[in-house]
Amino acid sequence: MFRKVLVANRGEIAVRILGALRRLGIPSVAVYSDADRAAPHVRCADEAYPIGAAPSSQSYLNIERILETCRQCRATAIHPGYGFLSENATFASACEAAGITFIGPPAAAIRAMGLKTEARVLAQRANVPTVPGTSEPLSGYEAARKVASAIGYPLMLKAAAGGGGKGMRAVHSESALEAAFRDASSEAESSFRDASVYIERLIERPRHIEIQIIGDKLGNLIHLGERECSLQRRHQKVIEECPSPFVARHPGLRERMGQAAINAARQADYYNAGTVEFLVDEQANFYFLEMNTRLQVEHPVTEMVTGLDLVELQLRVAAGEPLSITQEQVEWRGSAVECRVYAEDPGHNFFPSPGLITRYDAPHGPGLRLDSGVQAGFTVPIDYDPMLAKLAAWGSTRGMAIERLRDAVNRFAISGIRTNLSFFREILADRLFLAGEIHTGFIAEWLARRASPTPSAQQEIVAALVASLATVNATVPVQANGAASQWLRSGRSAQLR
Repeated sequence: MFRKVLVANRGEIAVRILGALRRLGIPSVAVYSDADRAAPHVRCADEAYPIGAAPSSQSYLNIERILETCRQCRATAIHPGYGFLSENATFASACEAAGITFIGPPAAAIRAMGLKTEARVLAQRANVPTVPGTSEPLSGYEAARKVASAIGYPLMLKAAAGGGGKGMRAVHSESALEAAFRDASSEAESSFRDASVYIERLIERPRHIEIQIIGDKLGNLIHLGERECSLQRRHQKVIEECPSPFVARHPGLRERMGQAAINAARQADYYNAGTVEFLVDEQANFYFLEMNTRLQVEHPVTEMVTGLDLVELQLRVAAGEPLSITQEQVEWRGSAVECRVYAEDPGHNFFPSPGLITRYDAPHGPGLRLDSGVQAGFTVPIDYDPMLAKLAAWGSTRGMAIERLRDAVNRFAISGIRTNLSFFREILADRLFLAGEIHTGFIAEWLARRASPTPSAQQEIVAALVASLATVNATVPVQANGAASQWLRSGRSAQLR
């Protein structure tokens, strides 16, 4: 295995990886910015080193500083977690040049799958279905207009170099194309320093289903099944589950999607953990979307259902060991559902809510898992993604998993900052969610439904009373300042409030 591993990340994913290293008896190293001096991940490691100021560009994205720290502490490998440098081919190459093992795929595979247009070409070479669209970045608006006319509306503009919902715009008519192209290009430039965008046909009300893969350096490659990631807000996942209730209703779909994911990964000479994402329409046709060349945020639900430790598998594969499991040995038991707990205010358009956590009472119980990166007394900085923790529940059925998760969310108490726990309390009780009738636009539709509540019983009584008084007022003359008139005005006032 490795003499010592540095974890180049923060928050809950750093805590999770450091825990795996501790269990395997591998000495660990944490790094931290000025904003994270008191962060829990710092205390979880055997050693910890400062790497710079709070802005990620001066700390967690500072390649030279991280490599310097690695040499200083004599670590022989780096685990990048997710986000930050995890999908940075330059960083993977720099690790290799420094004689440090990058716990992830080879730099060439990261580079190939990092550009979405190139990833589409690789998928097509592997005979993996792709959404109709362009395989090269668009040269400008006029090129976009011509392609859009050929493909037809609705369509989606996407950043060629990015992900996470950045640089994406849905376009439903030619009149909206120019502004959408300008906005998508601008956001792509600011997010990825690359303004290139491409076009895909927009599949309406699709499922977002991803396949977890793992491969070793000897060419063995398997899939660990699917995750349902359709519940998204602004193209960011908020609730994930394994297995997908949709896939469960279509015999053979898991096997077909799993093989397609393996074929795409093999085309890129891929090894280590990765995820191939697909859009799936209502007829169960699936289309390659992209590949994430790293450990996913939502990997716990796969671990809970398969019983496998993905971080341990990553470490062993990176150390040159062959996979310890074959495709035929992978089993799926029960169901797991996860929600991402964020420091944000659902009542104010999910605006970030950094600050001091004064209370942090986490739920415990059978079938529950909490991957957390905070605790009471920690100040959530404004400099990074506001995710605090991931709360997941397992059950022998999907219904049991949801019931356990809903109970856990109700018992999760966080004070000092606002969180999205109240949002989950409502979603996890929604009848359409419980029925598994979800798609990527589900939350937007749910928010619209929620914004138009049915009248309460009290409101209906007041309305009936006002209607009755209006009838009396129309048949029985009263003075303008009489009792009936005052009561009527009072009733109308109550109804307006």
